[in-house]
Amino acid sequence: MGESYYKVIDGKKYDREILEFCEEAVKGAGDGRISQADAEKLLALVKDGDKYTEIEKDSVKHARENFKWTDAADEWFRTEIRKWAATK
Repeated sequence: MGESYYKVIDGKKYDREILEFCEEAVKGAGDGRISQADAEKLLALVKDGDKYTEIEKDSVKHARENFKWTDAADEWFRTEIRKWAATK
């Protein structure tokens, strides 16, 4: 049996794919922060089902609060996710 779609942290469900992407992004060869390129891939991952579910919202919030981002990536991601979420 494969891993669950969800990752549970402190009793709360998150989107496993989103959090694992962030974990890999900060492990890479860079400076331990989510870069602009990572943010673009992350946004595509969030948008894959063309819905913005509560689990995805919670997962994005967790990612923004618990991973380091470059200033440019953080600003770009917040702007783009807001624009996209407004259409959902």
